[in-house]
Amino acid sequence: MAATPASASEDPLRNFVRVLEKRDGRELRLQQYGSGGVGCVVWDAAIVLCKYLETPGFSGEGAHALSRRSVLELGSGTGAVGLMAATLGGEEIEDVPCPPDYILMADCIYYEESLEPLLKTLKDLSGSETCIICCYEQRTMGKNPEIERKYFEKFPS
Repeated sequence: MAATPASASEDPLRNFVRVLEKRDGRELRLQQYGSGGVGCVVWDAAIVLCKYLETPGFSGEGAHALSRRSVLELGSGTGAVGLMAATLGGEEIEDVPCPPDYILMADCIYYEESLEPLLKTLKDLSGSETCIICCYEQRTMGKNPEIERKYFEKFPS
């Protein structure tokens, strides 16, 4: 993982390109902005999930687990996880097939006001065969431990 200024005229501490180096040697380059809210950031949990999707432990040997599968990404700032899934063979979809084969989430368990809508979305979109992968940064300060507890108590089973 590397970070370089987006351009010579921009502040490298606020605006820069995050480079995810893939196992096959290719790079996924993502513009990150220091302002603009949570959707402008490549979150650490997204990077971790991207790396996990590339591991043999996830995909096994042979064809990648995401190959020709429908994948829906929920949250992760700049969309790093969805972009990585696409590079690993996830099908390009224009409308969400119900239910998708995979729902990928990165750092979605953060704001208390989004907890119930997130859980409802997962329930509405997933089916009995949907694999939901949730990667998040466990936080020990503020309200986050309580939000995490509520999420996992109410998670659709």
